[in-house]
Amino acid sequence: MDLLETYRRSLAEFTDRVGRVGPRQWSAPTPCAEWDVRTLVEHVVTEDRWAVPLLAGATIESVGDRFTGDQLGDDPVRAARDAARQAERAATVPGATERTVQLSAGPTPAREYLHQLVAEHLVHGWDLAVAIGATRRLDPAAVRECARWFTGRVAAYRAGNLVRPGVDVPADADEQARLLALFGRDPAWTPGS
Repeated sequence: MDLLETYRRSLAEFTDRVGRVGPRQWSAPTPCAEWDVRTLVEHVVTEDRWAVPLLAGATIESVGDRFTGDQLGDDPVRAARDAARQAERAATVPGATERTVQLSAGPTPAREYLHQLVAEHLVHGWDLAVAIGATRRLDPAAVRECARWFTGRVAAYRAGNLVRPGVDVPADADEQARLLALFGRDPAWTPGS
């Protein structure tokens, strides 16, 4: 699947799930033990906000503290949709995927950065889904593309403490369960576990 289409799907799936958060679910626990639903959504929205200037060639230093503080305000759903719309627009500017993005890890090809963002939206989209009782099923084509990309990077991500240790899954686990396990998620997680 085309990377930009995969990115679009991951954005849409995540924001769709944000739209399903009930008024009393913003403080619900997520598979990220240190984050409740609002904190998890805030994290992804902040990533989307950062994507806009970074894909346009800005450095972390030039962005500064622009995205420090609450990015959700009184309407988290609107904030998430707005951030996703702007991030998608930034990614689809002609030539954006051919640029080098200045990340904290150093200069990074924009295509690599978009793969990272796809993973961010898929995995945290699953985190959000299980936290609020929405469907756990992720876009199979996006999962396949993310798994293809991430398989060769698992060791480096673990060495850099960028993901949790892997989780064992049965040999017959589907592709989504295997991907989640690579990111340190228990595919059977429930809010009570």
